Amino acid sequence: MRYFLSPPHMSGKELELIEEVFKSNYIAPLGEFVNRFEESVKHYAKAANALALNSATAALHLALRVAGVKEGDMVLASSFTFIASVAPIRYLKAKPVLIDCDETFNIDVNLLKKAIQESPTPPKALILTYLYGNAAKLDEILALCKEHNIVLIEDAAEALGSFYQNKALGTFGEFGVYSFNGNKIITTSGGGMLVSSDKEKLEKARFYSTQARENKIYYEHKDYGYNYRLSNVLGAIGVGQMQVLEERVLKKRQIYEWYKEFLGETFCFLDELENSRSNRWLSTALLDFDINELFEYEKESKAGFKEANLHPKIQKLIQDLQNEGIETRPLWKSMHTQELFEGEKCYINGNSELFFSKGICLPSGTTLSKDEVKFISELILKSVKG
Repeated sequence: MRYFLSPPHMSGKELELIEEVFKSNYIAPLGEFVNRFEESVKHYAKAANALALNSATAALHLALRVAGVKEGDMVLASSFTFIASVAPIRYLKAKPVLIDCDETFNIDVNLLKKAIQESPTPPKALILTYLYGNAAKLDEILALCKEHNIVLIEDAAEALGSFYQNKALGTFGEFGVYSFNGNKIITTSGGGMLVSSDKEKLEKARFYSTQARENKIYYEHKDYGYNYRLSNVLGAIGVGQMQVLEERVLKKRQIYEWYKEFLGETFCFLDELENSRSNRWLSTALLDFDINELFEYEKESKAGFKEANLHPKIQKLIQDLQNEGIETRPLWKSMHTQELFEGEKCYINGNSELFFSKGICLPSGTTLSKDEVKFISELILKSVKG
């Protein structure tokens, strides 16, 4: 038996919906099910407008472009994240400013404030990533963005089904982005969604997503665009998956609690913010960690490549579990430690590097039983105590 981190989990409804697509022969981009998928996400998240795309990366790219980000503009971004959260800044030749995290795994508000104050030109946008489905300190972040006229783009790729003060993550800023990649809480195999309260900018993104074709009977172009739309086949899968999203969130949260029950005396599990609900996309744990280890000092620096600095017990654990057919991985390696961003401005406190060193992502598939989580946990304890 193999255990993966977050494998797809179909509801059983998807094949029936795909069959409808094939009967209609609308298998190419666009069609009834793309529209239904957009409506289902709008309804669930209470988003004003939605645009189904072929990836969350495409959604971030379009959000930045319709927000008016241009070459040389300063874009603030979470450093503790996956590359796709930050790469679109480079697509537009803008300048990323990478910001370290706090105990939520998300942007440290004090560092964000410092980055804004010290920026030589007003930052154009902030890409705020919600890591592993956890809410950030949104009250303070929203206030800063409003005060300094910064466009907030929420990277909620990992956070569909997560809420803050009963409001869906991804619906606080001008733009929000969701992912339906194969390992996400629900999946279309590959896909993304851009949501926005600004209908005009959302429609501009829609225009760019279909090659910026003018509304004529022939192909007329006054601007360039992209081939970013979702296919009707994948839209049908999305419609089926949205029907079980809440079930998947509840199961992910249950799995997290099971790991805490079995591993809580040896590992640290960080709490979610008050008045928030994390979808617990991936269960994560920290070894030999004390919350008092977190850094509070603030400093500006230049990003520079660093070799992986994993705790020896984490390295051993990952290998031991791999030998048993169990997939795990470290937490994300921060962008400010990646060679790609060497020399870029960053504001660091050391927290993301500490999390990377001592953290592990655990199998979190929604078909797992409590007995299976217990079995995996026993192997984990055997490895770290052996």
